[in-house]
Amino acid sequence: MKRLSGIFLIAASVATFALTASAATKDVTERLHEAATVFSEVTAAPDKGIPHDLIQRARCIVIVPGLKKGAFIVGAKFGKGFISCRGAADMSWSAPAAIRVEGGSFGFQIGGEETDAILLVMNDGGERKLLSSQFTLGGEGEVAAGPVGRDASAQTDAKLTAEILSYSRSRGVFAGISLQGATLREDEGANEDLYGAKLSNKEIVSAHHARPEAARELMGILDRYSPMEKGK
Repeated sequence: MKRLSGIFLIAASVATFALTASAATKDVTERLHEAATVFSEVTAAPDKGIPHDLIQRARCIVIVPGLKKGAFIVGAKFGKGFISCRGAADMSWSAPAAIRVEGGSFGFQIGGEETDAILLVMNDGGERKLLSSQFTLGGEGEVAAGPVGRDASAQTDAKLTAEILSYSRSRGVFAGISLQGATLREDEGANEDLYGAKLSNKEIVSAHHARPEAARELMGILDRYSPMEKGK
């Protein structure tokens, strides 16, 4: 009798674990879809969104969809999203790695219940910081509000020399927003759900890990903004 009880207990534990893992995987998949939607929408209106030439020049991109209002007030937390970086050889976008964003401030808060955030990492120094296990945005010349419009090359503002350009969207309003003090951390649990193994963001991004099926939509949209495209 005790043996049967033990078997039932093990079976119940396995079933609970499977349901939990399934729910976690579904959550990550839905977040990937939301990230794809955010990026697609903010690039669909070039006169009001991120300049396309900046996306093509970026070393990495960070997309954090659906932050709740006030998520970036100091002490409040947090948002979840994904990063992708370009390969050194062919400049193609890497498989996505998961991140958590905690604390920090967006400076002026646009009204609304949800805020989407996008960061463009513009050089190798910014990429190295982004791929560390934990990185807090701040410091002179490190992060700046990104320019908005069709063509950033016509803008000569010094902020274009920043390592990271930050953007925010709320209630359809998209703008370059100063982002200081936010901490970006690896989301180890989401990475394990996505890849079935405990992988660091650097391992995923730098080792040309195979793109998961769940990321097909997001990667397809990012690939449209690859500098590998010719004749443009």
